[in-house]
Formats: sequence, structure tokens, C-alpha cells
Amino acid sequence: MAYQLLKGKRGIIFGALDNKSIAWKVAERAFEEGAVFTLSNTPTALRFGELDELAAKCNATVIPADATSVEDLTNVFEKSMEVLGGKVDFVLHSIGMSLNVRKKRVYNDLNYEYLNKTLDISAISFHKMLQVAFKLDAINEWGSVVALSYVAAQRTLYGYNDMADAKALLESIARSFGYIYGRERRIRVNTISQSPTKTTAGSGVKGFDALIDFTERMSPLGNATADECADYAITLFSDLTKKVTMQNLFHDGGFSSMGMSLSAMSMYNKSVKISNIISEGLEELD
Repeated sequence: MAYQLLKGKRGIIFGALDNKSIAWKVAERAFEEGAVFTLSNTPTALRFGELDELAAKCNATVIPADATSVEDLTNVFEKSMEVLGGKVDFVLHSIGMSLNVRKKRVYNDLNYEYLNKTLDISAISFHKMLQVAFKLDAINEWGSVVALSYVAAQRTLYGYNDMADAKALLESIARSFGYIYGRERRIRVNTISQSPTKTTAGSGVKGFDALIDFTERMSPLGNATADECADYAITLFSDLTKKVTMQNLFHDGGFSSMGMSLSAMSMYNKSVKISNIISEGLEELD
């Protein structure tokens, strides 16, 4: 159901790749809620993704950009204001990538060149984006900027690797720039800490299916889906949240507040029981 929460608003959505991505879902919802916007991703992602399909569906212009390039980001904001007819009201940063994860380099044996790329792509690009927008005065008063994060910024999760460091930096940037943007321009900057979500990028994390199962069992409301994350992002872009800024907002079915759930404990006890039976059997064979 649409409520026209973004009627008359203009925006930029970075990071949509295919129909599994959260940014894709946000674009669909923003369009349903009355917004007009541009879409941006890297030229490589555009070749291998399906962004033209989304653009046609949402009547949006695609502007290729490397989010680590200040020149490219400047072009995105300038062209977006030209195409949309004025300054924007919302921006979504849905960008993240780790070569250490892709190359299966464990956290205690990182390639530091890969780490620098992880931080630049997944976090520092957010600062560059905000800085470019600030210098161009590209966002309207009471506008909203949202970046996607994950609970690994605060807690250690096996296999998330150097992306955890990137998310911690991302959240820090949101707070630091959020203060300046709020003070100077009345613009909000927040991060959404989303449940593990079956996106094309997320599925590359080691043990991802097991992680999905674990967090589903641990979360009282279950994992939040990409569609539900899109709904939440829309509220943060809307005028209903004009005084919410510098926050890391958990959208994870309650996982971030849990220690142990009944479902997870039951599975653990079952696993322990099976392990004991196997051990006892092996002892009898000895």
C-alpha cells in the first residue's frame, strides 16, 4: 500500500544491482511513494547488473559512477540536480565490497591493499558522498541521507571479516557528518543496521546460510527482509522522521538486543545431544 510519503521529493539511490538488492527495493518503494530519483552504480556493475530494467520501471535516469571517485560523485550530484530540476531530498548509500572476503583471506591474515579498498569502497565513499553534496549544497533543508550497515560494527560475527571494520567506520562517519549537516543545513544522516539479507553481495560472506538461520532463530520477530528494509528507509526519507539524525537504527527483528533465544537454545541442545551420542558410539568402538 502506498501513502505518497515522498510525493514531490527528489533523490539519488546508489548501489542497486539486481532485484535481490536492498537498494533496488528502496527504489521501487520510493517510486510507489511518489518520489523521482536518479540511480547510480559502477560501470562494471551496470554491465553485469540489471539497472536499466529498474530505471525503465521507475522512470529514472542512470548515472554511472565509481563511488570512491570525488570527480564521479560530483558528476552524479550535478547531473541529478539537472535531470530532476533542483536539489535532492534524499540519498541512499548501499555500497559495500571486500576483496579479502572474496579472496577468502581470514581476518588475522588480511591483505592490507585489499583492506584499504574495503574501507574506501564501503565506508570512505560515504564521507566523499556527503562532502561532495555539502560543497555543492545539493540537498534540501530537512533532507535525509541513509547508509546501510550491519550489527558486526558492534559485535564480532564469524566470517564477516574486514567488512566489520568498514561498517564501524561508516557509522562513525554518519555521526560526525550528521552533526555538521544538522547544524549547518538541517539535514539528517543515519544508518540502518539491517538483518543479514540474501542479496547478491551478502551471499558472498562465508557461512551466510548458517548465519541467516541463526539470526532467524535468535530474533523474536525473525529476520527483516529486503522489502521490509525498503519500507523502513522510506520512513527515514519522509517528513515523519525530521528530528531523527546521527543514529544507527537496528532493523533486525530484535536480534541486536538478544543474548539467547528459546529456538537457538533448543537447536544447540539438540546438537550437543547428537554430538554426545556420536562420541559415546566412538568410545564403544575403541
